[in-house]
Amino acid sequence: MLAALAASMPAMRAQSRGSGFSPLNPAQVGIRLGTVIECGFGYSPHEKYDVKVTLLEVLRGDKASERIKAASASNQPPKAGFEYILARVKFEFFAKGAPGNCVHELRREEFAAFSADGQEYEAAMIAPPQPGLPAKLNSGDSFEGWLAFQAPQGGNKALLRFVASVGSAVEQGGQVWFQLY
Repeated sequence: MLAALAASMPAMRAQSRGSGFSPLNPAQVGIRLGTVIECGFGYSPHEKYDVKVTLLEVLRGDKASERIKAASASNQPPKAGFEYILARVKFEFFAKGAPGNCVHELRREEFAAFSADGQEYEAAMIAPPQPGLPAKLNSGDSFEGWLAFQAPQGGNKALLRFVASVGSAVEQGGQVWFQLY
């Protein structure tokens, strides 16, 4: 199913430059991946921005549950048969030229977790460890924060995908993929 997912994404096929640009070849924790996104509305000139995304840390199972419980006493355990996955990501945002005054609102929805066979996991409806998303970034800014997902226990080949938001000032650039294991 991941092959079908990769085949259905022309932007991803065009970026077949090594690990991290396909769900069939995701990057490991600690690898810094880059993509380009555009900022602009309608027919106005769009500015290009370099984006760097790094998956810094992955916590699963008991370690993730402990961190989630410490983040907020109101956080509940995962539903039966599931476990939490926490991912700490770093996001960097740089204008490729002038004027470089677009702001990117980094949102939780730009990240998704998938099983090895391509099934998308649910975002965990909990308060993640701080800092969490959203975050607003200007050119030159970087942000580190936590994402939380809920996955079936034993799904040890989970993947994390980042794709810039669609339908706002920022248009889709390219996708990057990481191992959540």
